[in-house]
Amino acid sequence: MRLLILGGTTEASALARALAPRADIAPILSLAGRTANPKPAPIPKRSGGFGGADGMIAYFKAEAIDAVIDATHPFAEQISANAAKACAETHMPLLVFTRPPWPRQPGGHWIEVESLDAAVDALGATPRRVFLTQGRLQLGVFARAPQHEYLVRSIDRPAEIDALPRARLILARGPFTLQDEERLMRDEGIEMLVSKNSGGESTYAKIEAARRLGVRVVIAQRPATPDVETVTHLNDALAWIEAHRPAP
Repeated sequence: MRLLILGGTTEASALARALAPRADIAPILSLAGRTANPKPAPIPKRSGGFGGADGMIAYFKAEAIDAVIDATHPFAEQISANAAKACAETHMPLLVFTRPPWPRQPGGHWIEVESLDAAVDALGATPRRVFLTQGRLQLGVFARAPQHEYLVRSIDRPAEIDALPRARLILARGPFTLQDEERLMRDEGIEMLVSKNSGGESTYAKIEAARRLGVRVVIAQRPATPDVETVTHLNDALAWIEAHRPAP
């Protein structure tokens, strides 16, 4: 079975590890190429875009793909939309393997917004110490609020970091422990945290640390997703693969 995994997440990594020993599955992990030094993968991988839905269809044909699993980030709107369109047009089996969003916990100070652009407005006019953890993309929108002091954490140096006149950059790769997140926010005097509601355990510590410290969280809600079969557990993804394996 030739299986294309659209990855870059912990879900994609877990699926790759589960499939690596199997001789009856030939998985290919596709990464967007936005991280300069991605983690090593136990299965063959490719990097870079496809060139839209049409390019993805061409890739299906060239590589004789049998099925696709979209295990991209919940905020990777474009690639998910392209996958849904390409698979619908070619009648290619498609599964979305994602993580549930974080629920609001008692005692948490959440400001829910629809986009990162709206998150800028939610910070308010009063200068504050703001921790940006929404990823290195779309960082430039916060240049509209130069009165704040920003602490930016990213795996790679964001191209838009220079747009923020008062920012300090931390280059680090998670997961981060609850104790580490509490210590960082306390030492940096963080007053507000900006995050996407990505869900999952690997990055939840910052949300819990903010709740414990009384730090307000400006959290961007997930975009609308295509109407595609979706699972949130590895075993369910593996069961879907079994159900869609070509007949021998």
